[in-house]
Amino acid sequence: MGLMDKMKNFIAPADDEYEDDEVTEEIEYRPSETKPLSKYEETNNAKVRNTVNADTKMVLFEPRTLEEAEEIAAHLKQRQAVVVNLHRLQREYAQRTMDFLTGAVFALDGKIQKIGHNVILCSPKSIGVDGEISLDNGDE
Repeated sequence: MGLMDKMKNFIAPADDEYEDDEVTEEIEYRPSETKPLSKYEETNNAKVRNTVNADTKMVLFEPRTLEEAEEIAAHLKQRQAVVVNLHRLQREYAQRTMDFLTGAVFALDGKIQKIGHNVILCSPKSIGVDGEISLDNGDE
């Protein structure tokens, strides 16, 4: 017995009583009627079904000051999705608000997505978001 055979036997020992000819099992494939879910969808959908109430609401914000970012984060902590329109903030304050909300969403294992120019969607882990919005003009 060579060194390679010893290594194979050590890693996956062969059973002398087992013969490939004896195992002739047919497996019948039946396609499921529903579309199979990805691993991500299975885990998130199971959690969402158990935690989201029928009266769950989405909150809309147009902050005018940086301090309102804390109120937005409070809604996220209460498992509410938030749409934030940053048009009324100066560029510097809009960036600081985005930074704060990105940190809050990250801490809550949520998701943040740009849905328009200076408009973002922040959602907690308990609310799934499907789809994606294209922000280009399509002129290419």
